[in-house]
Amino acid sequence: MPLLDAPLDSVDAYVEFLSAQNVPVLRHTVREFATLEGQENSVSGKRIAAVVISDPLMTMKLLTTLQARRTSVQNHDITTIDRAIMMMGITPFFATFAAMPTLEDTLHAHPKALVGALRIIGRARRAAHYARDWAILRHDLDVDEVTIAALLLDAVEIMCWTFAPALTLRVYEIQRANRWRRSADAQREVFGCTAQDIQIGLIRAWKLPELLIMLMDEAQAGSPRVRNVQLAAGFARHLASGWDNEALPDDIAAIEKLVHLNREQLIARLGVPPEDSYRFFSPAT
Repeated sequence: MPLLDAPLDSVDAYVEFLSAQNVPVLRHTVREFATLEGQENSVSGKRIAAVVISDPLMTMKLLTTLQARRTSVQNHDITTIDRAIMMMGITPFFATFAAMPTLEDTLHAHPKALVGALRIIGRARRAAHYARDWAILRHDLDVDEVTIAALLLDAVEIMCWTFAPALTLRVYEIQRANRWRRSADAQREVFGCTAQDIQIGLIRAWKLPELLIMLMDEAQAGSPRVRNVQLAAGFARHLASGWDNEALPDDIAAIEKLVHLNREQLIARLGVPPEDSYRFFSPAT
């Protein structure tokens, strides 16, 4: 599998390169599918979906595959994993996703990049968990759509670790050397563009459902559903450095407005450790 060791000339070049790759998935995903395929006559689509949605790379792979196979008679978008598996069928699903490359094998010679990719995958899972919980509190019409959008919001960062490990490591080294350096600026210095630039190009090239594109678009933050996704991703990103992250009090204030829980209930629901909870209450509270 080819890996980039030097920047490309344009966003379009990155989009073309990444779109041509056979995206790997987690080794755990491959093993789980092997077990479930052995139970094909009894396994449910929901059981398979639970494995898919635990892996952002597999989620992306399934949705892009389904979109690429879309026929002219399909007059509606598939925006959840359950529906995608139902549309494909269980037997064709296993046949389609047999013998997939794994992230661990792809990056076996780049252990720091593997750690970086796994860290972002963990963060994406947390974002999806929070997005789902808050969507339930908001009585969202389709909780699964919000969950998937949050899971995929940082998919391009995982792709950069996977297919451009040396370049992505350089971005992180720049940020470690200057903690005030914005990630977009560091990405632009190394890649010549930002991850957001590449993501916008990729989601169009992959022809993801318009609803998911909208839910991932921070410019649409006036929508409570989009705000749900963006807040979940931001909260997970800030929380990755610990409960003492300076951005978390503002995050929690924004979440409180979104889900309409009082501060004490929200703090408990978010699982804030008792020794850190004082940071999220004003002196008058």
